[in-house]
Amino acid sequence: METPSSTWNAGVPWNGVVWNRNRHWSMPTEHTILGHRLKMARLVLAFRRACGAHGTGEPPSTPQPARWPASLISKLGRAVHLCLSPRDLLCCCCWISRRLPLSSPLLLHHMEIPRPPETQMPYGDADCTLRALAARAEGFGCHAIGGLHGALYYVTSLQDDGCGTLREACRIKEPLWIVFEVSGTIDLQSYLRVSSYKTIDGRGHRVKLTGKGLQLRDCHHVIVCNLEFEGGRGHDVDGIQIKPNSSNIWIDRCTLADYDDGLIDITRQSTDITVSRCHFSRHDKTMLIGADPTHVGDRCIRVTIHHCFFDCTRQRHPRLRFGKVHLYNNYTRNWGIYAVCASVEAQIVSQSNIYQAGEKKTVFKYMPEKAGDKEEVAAGWIRSEGDAFLQGAQSCLIDGPGVDTVFRPEHYYDKWTMETASPALKEVTPRRCDSGAAVQLVPQNFSAGLSEREEPAADCELRYFAMVFESDQICTP
Repeated sequence: METPSSTWNAGVPWNGVVWNRNRHWSMPTEHTILGHRLKMARLVLAFRRACGAHGTGEPPSTPQPARWPASLISKLGRAVHLCLSPRDLLCCCCWISRRLPLSSPLLLHHMEIPRPPETQMPYGDADCTLRALAARAEGFGCHAIGGLHGALYYVTSLQDDGCGTLREACRIKEPLWIVFEVSGTIDLQSYLRVSSYKTIDGRGHRVKLTGKGLQLRDCHHVIVCNLEFEGGRGHDVDGIQIKPNSSNIWIDRCTLADYDDGLIDITRQSTDITVSRCHFSRHDKTMLIGADPTHVGDRCIRVTIHHCFFDCTRQRHPRLRFGKVHLYNNYTRNWGIYAVCASVEAQIVSQSNIYQAGEKKTVFKYMPEKAGDKEEVAAGWIRSEGDAFLQGAQSCLIDGPGVDTVFRPEHYYDKWTMETASPALKEVTPRRCDSGAAVQLVPQNFSAGLSEREEPAADCELRYFAMVFESDQICTP
C-alpha cells in the first residue's frame, strides 16, 4: 500500500481518504465502517501498515512505527491469516484512529512494537469465506475446485466409520464441502479413500489422522486443507497417496510426520497437483513423485510445491521420475542425505528456495536410471534460479545441454506468488505452515451429516470475530 507524499496539503483526498488536521484518517462513507464489526477482526494488517503522524498535523512522508497496546496486539495477532484490500485497510485505519486517538492513554508512547518483515505470502484472502479456496491454488493444481458445487457435510464423529464420520463423507459420490464440528484424532483402520469433487476442510479445528492415510485413486478435483497426519503404520502406507490417474488436486496447509512409507506419494499418471504451505517432519522418504523407471506413463506428471517447510526430514523433497516439478519459496533444512533428487527424465525448476544444510551438504542429487522403453541410463535435469544455500549447503548442480530443455512454468500458468529467498521468508514460512491456523468459518450446532443449510459468509465471519475478541475491551460502534 502506498503512503501519501510529503507534498500533500491537509484535506486533499487520496484514494477517497481525507487527512484531517486532527491527525485522523476519515472516509466519506464512514457509515459503512461503523456498521460492520467484522473490520475489527482484520485490524492486524491495518496496524502493521497504518501511517501515523506523531505530533504533527501533516501526513507523514514515510510510515511511522506502529504503537499499540500489547494486549491488543496479542488479540490481533491471532487473526494474522486474514487479508484486506488496500481500501479496506484504510477503512480500518480510519475506524481505529477515531477510537484510539494518539492522545489515548492506551497507547504505549515509549514502547516500540517491531513490525514483522513484510513477505508476499500467497492466498491472503483465501480464508475470507468458506468456499474461497476453490480454484485458488497456484501452480499446476490451479483448476482444483473440490466440492465447490456440493452441499456442506458436517463431520461430528471421530470414529473410523459410521454416521457423521469423515469416511462416510468421502465415500459419497456427489460433490461435498466437508467441514468439522469436532477436534481430535481419527484412528484409521484402513486407507480412507476419497472420491472426486471433495473438499476436506479442517480450518477452525485440529483434526489428526493416524494409523493410515488418505488415498486418492482415480479421482479428480480434490482439496485437502488444515489436517494433521501422524503415525501411519503398515506396508505401503503413506500419509497422502495419490494414484492412479488422479488430477486437479490441491494439498494445502497440512502437517505430516512419521509414516512407514512416504508422507505424500504422487504416482501412476496422476497430474496437475499443487502442494502448498505444508509442514513435513520426523520422516525418511518424504515425497516421491513418479513410481519407478518402468512406469513411463508418468511422463504426464506435473506438480507444483511452494511455501512448504521440510523440517529435518531425511530425503526426497521431492524425488522425481519422468515428470515436471516446480519448486518455489520452500524452506528445507537439515536433511539427512540430500534435499532434491532428479531421477530418470525428471525436469525440476527450483526458484527462490532456501536450503539450509546440517551435517549433510548435498542439495541436488542426480540418480541415473533406465526408462522402461529406452536403452540408455540417464538422470534428469535441474534448473536453479535465485535459490539460497546456507550453512555450507552445496548445490552440486550439473550443467549441460539438458538444462535448457527443462520446462518453463510460465508456459503452463500465468502467475505465482514468489519473492526472493530472504531471512524474512525463512522466518515466516514455518509459521504459515500450520494446519491448526485459527480460522473459524464453519457454522456451529448443526446436526451430523449432509445438509443444504449454510450460513451467509458474513455471519460465518462474524462468528470468527467473536472468537478472536472474546471480551469487548475495544470500543465498538
